Amino acid sequence: MTAQSVQAVVLAAGEGTRIRPLSASLPKPMLPVADRPLAAHAADAAVQAGADELLLVVGYEADAVREYFGDEYAGIPVSYAVQETQAGTADAVRAARDQLDGPFAVLNGDNLYDPDAIAELFDSGPAVGAFRVEDPSNYGVLSTEGGVVTDIVEKPADPPTNLANTGAYLFPDEAREWLDVPESERGEREITDVLARTVAEYDVSAVELDRWLDVGRPWELLEANEWKIDELDREIRGEVHETADLRGPVVVEEGASVDAGVVIEGPALVRAGASVGPNAYVRGATLLGEDAKVGHGVEVKNSVLMPGATVGHLSYVGDSVLGRNVNFGAGTNVANLRHDDEPVKLTVKGERVSTGRRKFGVVVGDDAKTGINVSLNVGTKLSPGVGVPPGETVTRDR
Repeated sequence: MTAQSVQAVVLAAGEGTRIRPLSASLPKPMLPVADRPLAAHAADAAVQAGADELLLVVGYEADAVREYFGDEYAGIPVSYAVQETQAGTADAVRAARDQLDGPFAVLNGDNLYDPDAIAELFDSGPAVGAFRVEDPSNYGVLSTEGGVVTDIVEKPADPPTNLANTGAYLFPDEAREWLDVPESERGEREITDVLARTVAEYDVSAVELDRWLDVGRPWELLEANEWKIDELDREIRGEVHETADLRGPVVVEEGASVDAGVVIEGPALVRAGASVGPNAYVRGATLLGEDAKVGHGVEVKNSVLMPGATVGHLSYVGDSVLGRNVNFGAGTNVANLRHDDEPVKLTVKGERVSTGRRKFGVVVGDDAKTGINVSLNVGTKLSPGVGVPPGETVTRDR
């Protein structure tokens, strides 16, 4: 527990354009990661580290954040600040400035952090979280001397170190007055400019994280679920048929049901109201959200089915993310492997980008539907509400 009183600012205002179509009507920080939204993992890390108040900065689809966190979360008070336009991370914290009093932490609501490192961050005075990456050119890069930050440079062509800035900070009280930074070349007010000022005025510790994930794109949401579902311990509270075979760390929440002939190989999480089977096969780090349905003869592997998603009959879904209330017709099959064994690509903001994953299936927006006997090729996206007629093979985004 930190010795000083710390307010934790969790940034949850962004729309998440790179993770579309999943963020079409839900803010990215509220997308599901295991048994809670992404932002709740950041909030939990802050609470475990000793924060005595959570201050959530909201904007896009703010009601979803407010409804989940309410006025109190994990035993500490929650308050909110509204960022009217997404004008950068410093601008987001500035929206909360009038509610800050004393040293304050800032965490990105769309990042997963090593909780032990966040506790160390809170105990280290002015500090920033750091993580060693293979390609630092995509990040803010920290230079250090004796564990103290000497410089930070944004997305350098020639990185001085491999220490990436993780977007986790503990700022001194004085930093509240430093939030009015000029716009960067990207047209945003960057929190890294506030960090640079703090580095000039204070000894800022670089706290290295053993694990960290910035969830910006759909395959990173899959990776986040792989991380957090893998941490679950076996717990069976729902209704499980005597002939079902649950192997390893499987969680079946109260109100969920697993029918006859089902095989589930953990790690897997079946949330309240979800139903599996009969004769279904679930494996890999799979999340079946509230009221999701996996029916007869269906195989689901290493995927996320968000609340209300239905894969009813004789289908295969692998390495995919299905949005809320998606409905796959009988015989809908997802391809998740390229024939040339190259990494699967996905369109992100109009550009084809490598997922870095040999296996990756599809990303399906809320309320999309497929008819019977539909084939979905690797790396395709279906927009919210899209309908695919029976018998079609989908090789391009719709």
